[in-house]
Amino acid sequence: MNTIKLVDEEVDFLVVDKPNDVNFHDEENTGFGFYSQVKKFAAAQLGVEELYPVHRLDKMTSGLIVFAKNINTARAFQLMFEQHQVEKYYLAIADGKPKKKQGLIKGDMEKSRRGMWKLMRTTENPAISQFISSSIAVKRRIYLIKPHSGKTHQIRVALNSLGVPILGDPLYGNNTKTDRGYLHAFAIKFTLENKTYQYCQMPTSGDEYSTSATIAEIEKLTPPWQQSWPKI
Repeated sequence: MNTIKLVDEEVDFLVVDKPNDVNFHDEENTGFGFYSQVKKFAAAQLGVEELYPVHRLDKMTSGLIVFAKNINTARAFQLMFEQHQVEKYYLAIADGKPKKKQGLIKGDMEKSRRGMWKLMRTTENPAISQFISSSIAVKRRIYLIKPHSGKTHQIRVALNSLGVPILGDPLYGNNTKTDRGYLHAFAIKFTLENKTYQYCQMPTSGDEYSTSATIAEIEKLTPPWQQSWPKI
């Protein structure tokens, strides 16, 4: 069981930093998922008996997750997510030269093979992501992504569509050996009960996230909501 890193506790919710390579839900032969681990931690350490997930992260993805402490707050978050009132920002690292260095990635997503998805040219119910990127090494870039929809594998598919799959991605990657999949839920911002909350959490694992060049670029990208974003 992982040590739970609590980022913040408020009256109605918790913010937790999820480690990479941990399933969100329980799975056979893998032990307790992250949600179960946080529930046990919250009950034992914080006296919180109820806990509701309001969003989730893929197994390979680290970073910020919010849990509601009661059903009313969970419903409030559900409505905020449905109305795109929660701002989320991700950091990814990829090798290669992208088709464009910043801009908008927009298109319908369709199931592909082996549990993968692909981006289509149609836009009937599109996945929408803004992104900016900068160089951190020869043929290697860091990407700050702001999704405007919540599709399965959205960011992983978006970068793959640019010809730069996320470093270490077990599904979309190019089989380069790495110590982790380089996608991190970096920041989140929302307003609840007329109060605005905003959180940024640096990645705490991954050799490529800890280089001086990468840290310097992340510092330039903080806070992400103050960046000059490409138009939608």
